[in-house]
Amino acid sequence: MSARGPYDAGRFHDAYDKVMAKWPEGTGPVTVPTPFGDTHAHVSGPADGRPLVLLPGGGAATSASWYAQAAVLSRTHRVHAVDLVGAPGRSTPAGERHPRTVADLTDWLDAVLDGLGIGETDLGGHSYGAWIALHHALHAPDRVRRLFLLDPTRCFAGFRAAYLLRALPMLLRPTPRRVRAFLDRETGATPLDADWLALQEAAVGFPERRPVTGPRPAPQALRALDLPVLVLVAANSGAHDPAEVAARARELLPRVRTAVLPDISHHALPQCAPAELGHRLADFLTAPGD
Repeated sequence: MSARGPYDAGRFHDAYDKVMAKWPEGTGPVTVPTPFGDTHAHVSGPADGRPLVLLPGGGAATSASWYAQAAVLSRTHRVHAVDLVGAPGRSTPAGERHPRTVADLTDWLDAVLDGLGIGETDLGGHSYGAWIALHHALHAPDRVRRLFLLDPTRCFAGFRAAYLLRALPMLLRPTPRRVRAFLDRETGATPLDADWLALQEAAVGFPERRPVTGPRPAPQALRALDLPVLVLVAANSGAHDPAEVAARARELLPRVRTAVLPDISHHALPQCAPAELGHRLADFLTAPGD
């Protein structure tokens, strides 16, 4: 466990609550015990709605970041937005046991689904969360009905070298100023929500665990994934080449739809995307048949 800077837990939780206040009325928290610790999730939508599990990006994205999509998605689905275990948020790691491999991550998500009483679910993720979601669909395709991936990292293409170089100072010696400067540069002209940005800054120094990293999924495994997948790529993404991500997804996945979202960057998703994003996701998730 690492403490990277002057972390103020009270400030972090206050900022977290301000972002959660943007979720639909009736949203409630739930805690799910897993072998890797207690996982915190937010639940919204009709009790009899089809389950939908949402995974945030890495770093300080947190489950709260889905607020801009929660209202439209929870009209038809029982939405469960999860805080990644070991990352900033309200999930609590279990002692020294924390995910170290992709298999650990898929076991963790299996335990979360079991704890929520979910057999089969729609599943979606952004960035690092999309990487986890894709690996879980490959691990347990019988548990995933439909899968959507928002600007997925290390799924179909690698990071741009320039992006990693810009991120390095923030990762090695994070400060609120460096976090803000990095996000301002990557998101460009996209206006960032002030409360969400305050949450990113308040997470500096959070005692997080080292995230699991690994290679891209094997091409032969992706070609065998027989379920509907939606890949939405940010046109202004600094993380990777958007055209390469979309093209590789089309090449490898047998039942994929891809689209490039204009005028949006990697880190502005999903919280600062236009309403069009929610409607695209809802249309995909509620489409008739398989």
